[in-house]
Amino acid sequence: MTRVWDVPVHDSTRLRDARVAAQSAAELAGLGQARADAAALVATELASNLLKHAQGGQLLVEAVPSPDGRTGGLLLQIAAVDHGPGMSDVPAALDDGFSTAGSFGAGLGTCRRLADDFDLHSVPGRGTVAIARIGGATPSRAGREAAAAQAEPAAGETVGDAPVRVRVGGVNVPFRGAEHSGDAWTCVRVDDLLTLMLADGLGHGPEAALASTAAVEEVRRSGHLPPAELLRRLDDALRGTRGAAVAVAQLDLRTARLRFAGIGNIGARLREGDSWRHLLSKPGIAGAHRPSTLPQTEASWADDRLLVLHSDGLPSRWAPPADPRLLSADPALTAAVTVRDAGSSARPVRDDTAVAVLSPTPPDRP
Repeated sequence: MTRVWDVPVHDSTRLRDARVAAQSAAELAGLGQARADAAALVATELASNLLKHAQGGQLLVEAVPSPDGRTGGLLLQIAAVDHGPGMSDVPAALDDGFSTAGSFGAGLGTCRRLADDFDLHSVPGRGTVAIARIGGATPSRAGREAAAAQAEPAAGETVGDAPVRVRVGGVNVPFRGAEHSGDAWTCVRVDDLLTLMLADGLGHGPEAALASTAAVEEVRRSGHLPPAELLRRLDDALRGTRGAAVAVAQLDLRTARLRFAGIGNIGARLREGDSWRHLLSKPGIAGAHRPSTLPQTEASWADDRLLVLHSDGLPSRWAPPADPRLLSADPALTAAVTVRDAGSSARPVRDDTAVAVLSPTPPDRP
């Protein structure tokens, strides 16, 4: 079942909770001791920053699939979210020695060095969100450069012939700080097909989590199938559970074509240029009331596209991310900012809330 450590950070006693959460999630992700220790340090530093600079916030710790959807185990992800004063100069804040709280100013720089992926978004007056992911081993700088070189078109190969490069990321907020979320998402890459799925188990709590977990397991087995056929497999897999609302988006990386199909009230919005398009699901519940027809929506994919899938924990009138910096940000960061901006400390989420984002990989990223 989807385990999320939701740690409210409002006083120094929560620093230990942040460290324990990271260690527990590292064990779930199968990380070795050295990487688990690194994760604990990152979580402690991010929680400490919440206290020093934002008078508190929220830490979300979970095990997630890799951003490229390839097999190879889970990564540990830490999201630090606040509604604090924000930062006016993010690049400076990431440099060692920079501090506005009289400290050594090594916190964010340490997090960036220890994490395999680190990204941060901050707006003065709105708050800050930081995302750190830690895997089983830290790639060397040479390894990262080699990976980036392999991603470039070979000599004589046109850019149009190369597969599009995308990343997937998400966040999951359990209702009222529960241990398990009834929502779940995953992504799987099979050859040139990248499949993203988000499921919302009926209700919330352990029984809802069992339904969404069954959906994740089936997608990992059947990610090669087109969305409509995959939904039929999911309907069979979820029989005997509460059932779930499920949406599947599949991108053909070679043809740059996106296909989408869904059952139930999973929201889906596709950014096309300067506008947002709703991708519609059929009413029903996978595992209980599958609709007789499952049409697929198709769309082209380009570097200005961004796909957001979300459960109904978001308010019905949530606004898509408008800051242009989020279009090239880590997709998990975009997801976390979306959740943060859709609510507040005075208006908490009303259900399990999951947001998953598919976005282009910037040219300067390996």
